[in-house]
Amino acid sequence: MSTLTVSEKPNLLSNNSLSFDERALQLKSKEKAEMDAIKREKQSPFSRWTQFNNEHTKELMMLAIKHPKAHAILYFLVDQMDNYNACICSTAVMQEVLGVSRQTISKNIKVLKDLGFLVTLKSGNANVYTINDKVYWKSWGNNRQYSKFPANVVLAMSEQDEDYKINFADLKAEKIKTVSLKEKES
Repeated sequence: MSTLTVSEKPNLLSNNSLSFDERALQLKSKEKAEMDAIKREKQSPFSRWTQFNNEHTKELMMLAIKHPKAHAILYFLVDQMDNYNACICSTAVMQEVLGVSRQTISKNIKVLKDLGFLVTLKSGNANVYTINDKVYWKSWGNNRQYSKFPANVVLAMSEQDEDYKINFADLKAEKIKTVSLKEKES
């Protein structure tokens, strides 16, 4: 991994040296490209589509027959996942949406993990569910990634403290910048 040096004046002998102005232009250009990509994706007629790999039809049929509640949980998570196949959601939310007990959710999440449909990661006390991108994905086919974050967060009013309950209609989305780790160069 090479190190980028940013200073008042670039070192002309180094390929990894930029001036502050050059780096600012580079970052501005990257941000514009990201915003253009987001705009294109929002305008796409496929922005709310989920893609599915037909190679797993038999496994999903067996899941629906043998574990219908696990199948419903999987569909709920697939519907809520973001373009990186991730969703943060509490057991209480799934209980409310699906009308089942906490034990039913826990038992069927284990079934989904054991069958390889999802992985559960921890973020403090929250569960981050990542759906197997070999089965479902929401991004372009050539942009499938497994468990890259940020994630969609699904909340239920019943889980909130009385002092902090607000009308969901008053919520506004806010874009935040994310940081991801670079892959090691080989």
